[in-house]
Amino acid sequence: MGAWAGPFLVAALLLTIAGALKAHDPVLTVGALRRAGLAVPPVVVRIGGAAEVGIGVVAIATGAPVAAALVALSYLLFTGFVVLALARHIPIGSCGCFGRVDTPPSLVHVVLNVGAIVAATAVALGPGGGIGEVLADQDLLGLPFLVFVATATYLAFLALTALPQLRSLEAPRARP
Repeated sequence: MGAWAGPFLVAALLLTIAGALKAHDPVLTVGALRRAGLAVPPVVVRIGGAAEVGIGVVAIATGAPVAAALVALSYLLFTGFVVLALARHIPIGSCGCFGRVDTPPSLVHVVLNVGAIVAATAVALGPGGGIGEVLADQDLLGLPFLVFVATATYLAFLALTALPQLRSLEAPRARP
C-alpha cells in the first residue's frame, strides 16, 4: 500500500462502520434516498450495508486491487449522491451513513469522499498488501500507525457529523 496505507485504511474502516450501521438500521438511508427520488426498500439498504462491510473488511485485510477498486467505487457513488443532494437543495438531515447520527450532505462530505476515492484508487493501482503487511513494516509493532488510523478515522467522522452541525449554529452576520 505504501504511502497510501493510512488514508486507504481510514476510508475502508469508515466504509465498514457505515455499512454495519446501515445494515443494522436502514431507516435514515431509506428516507434520504426517497427524498432524492430513489424508492429503495429497507432490505436493499441492509444488503448494501452488508456489502459495504464485506468490501471494507476484505480491503483492510488484503489490500487487494479489486477490493480497493470497490472501495473507490463505493465512495464514488456516495459522492454522486451528496453532490445530487447539494445541487438540488434536497433537505436531508442525515444520509444514515453513521446510524442515527446526523450526517447532512456538505462540501466537507464531498472533499472527504474524493480523498477516499484517490486513496483507494492509488491502492487499487498498486501492488496491494493488507494490514498485516503494513504493520510488519512499522516500528513498535505498528501501534503508532494504528493510533494514527484510529485518530484519523475519528476526525473524519467528526468532520462528517459535528462540523456540519457546528456550521448550522453560526450566528447570522450583521449587515452594515
